Amino acid sequence: MFPGLFSGLGLKEPDLPDFASGCQPRPGRNQARDKHAQHVARAIGTGALIGSSGQAPPTYMHMLQLQFDSYSSWNPTIDTTPPETLVNMASKAYLWSVAFLSAFAASNGSPTTTSLTYSEPTATSASPTASGVSVIEGKAYLTFETIPGFFLQDDPATAPSTFDYTATNFGLINRTYPTDDESSVKLTQWQRFNRYVDKLNHGSGRNIEYRLLFIGRHSEGFHNAEESFVGTPAWNCYWAELPGNGTAVWEDPSLTSFGISQAVKAHNFWKRQIEVQKITAPDAYYVSPLARCLETANITYFGLEHRGASRHPFIPTIKEWLREGISIHTCDRRSSKNWIAANYPDWNIEPSFSEVDAQWNGITSETSSAQAYRMKVVLSDIFEKDHSTIISITTHSGAARSILGVLGHIPFSLVTGAIIPTLIKVTTVREPPPPTVTQPWTTEAWCTNGPPVASMSGTCTCSGGVLPVTASPIISPR
Repeated sequence: MFPGLFSGLGLKEPDLPDFASGCQPRPGRNQARDKHAQHVARAIGTGALIGSSGQAPPTYMHMLQLQFDSYSSWNPTIDTTPPETLVNMASKAYLWSVAFLSAFAASNGSPTTTSLTYSEPTATSASPTASGVSVIEGKAYLTFETIPGFFLQDDPATAPSTFDYTATNFGLINRTYPTDDESSVKLTQWQRFNRYVDKLNHGSGRNIEYRLLFIGRHSEGFHNAEESFVGTPAWNCYWAELPGNGTAVWEDPSLTSFGISQAVKAHNFWKRQIEVQKITAPDAYYVSPLARCLETANITYFGLEHRGASRHPFIPTIKEWLREGISIHTCDRRSSKNWIAANYPDWNIEPSFSEVDAQWNGITSETSSAQAYRMKVVLSDIFEKDHSTIISITTHSGAARSILGVLGHIPFSLVTGAIIPTLIKVTTVREPPPPTVTQPWTTEAWCTNGPPVASMSGTCTCSGGVLPVTASPIISPR
């Protein structure tokens, strides 16, 4: 049921005939239902196998017990069990077992291809103090500083909700630079700015680098459109936990037609800036693994390098930790590695990328401090390995907000399809990093009986006096 996961741990695929035999598909019965039931049995059995070994962390043993409790009343004679119930049970069991396997691998020191490691905390297992984010095999760490005064988005007086980067030259301020000379009158504002950034890097020394980031939020996805339609309370407490509404799908959603037009607008703006402003397109591209970001980046940047505007071709790297803040919403669950590779075969996927999404479980949500720590991890990873000056990052609203916070930028919320440039200073401090304080993940509840009456401060008030419950949403494999 979990191809490659057991072999990756040096384990033999478990044989669980006594536990699963009662759920084997048999002639004359509903084959689909029996197959789902078999998956439930094998998933729970897998968790039991790992838990009983005594090598899984105690917290996961507790989670395992909760899973057994939730299935204690289930009868393997499932002729009358609704298919959607079986799908939900199988999905939850599958996700829990993946979590068990990941924890087991982490506790046994499985090898990793990157010098940076980070295990997502859970509501019951997270320590408030995380290890510092290190580079150079733990011998140093990076600090980030936004250098203001070059873009309108650096000014607190600029209103994010109405700001249009395509009407303001990406927000680049018309100003002079220390590198200006007599020849500058023949250069565009972007050419003069890029020359100044190059000068900064040439005189910065070995421990300091200046980077120009273009941080973009994905264009409108079906989840954005649905939230606008039903309202935020109904979205957060009910609709967001579903894979769709029968017409639209927002589980790892694609772009709407309007979202596609936003990405086309971004592409055409880049094209015009390259031709008129002589702007230099990014040297490197990094993208969240969620479908809406992959689609946005592809439409926005593909083909720009053929105009002689970039020193490197458009071959993005997909980074797991550039994803949105992880909540119980199905739009935060990514598709499989195989699906991503099949749809974007020429793109780079980081070596540590797992086949299935082991981070999203539909029960716990990432806190803002945990997300900020994750963003510091991924930025440190990028800047340690890639010394490109101009870097594009295509991500999400919450992730972009967290990144800007880590970089020391003033708050600036991005509307769908927006791009914000920022000049940053990256300093390598050659000593072990200080510890980082993070808050543990929180367990979330939602209204499984339909849209709520209200939603205030993250708490759902369900209709009919029903209490919100903690339950994994129904998900579909992709």
